[in-house]
Amino acid sequence: MTIKEQLLQEIETLPPELLTEALNFLREIKISHTEKQSIKNHLRGSIAEDLLEFAGTWSGNNIKECL
Repeated sequence: MTIKEQLLQEIETLPPELLTEALNFLREIKISHTEKQSIKNHLRGSIAEDLLEFAGTWSGNNIKECL
């Protein structure tokens, strides 16, 4: 039995008064996951672009002097 089938089976046996709570919980999980993915994708894509800002700015042999 797949996880989706197990979830559906649990939903079928859930008392009607808990269905709204279960639905809200699933929506919260989905929103949280979407937000985390969005943040992760933004950070992943921006790092290289942010570093390009400093391309060609290094001079000298001593990093402390450069900073």
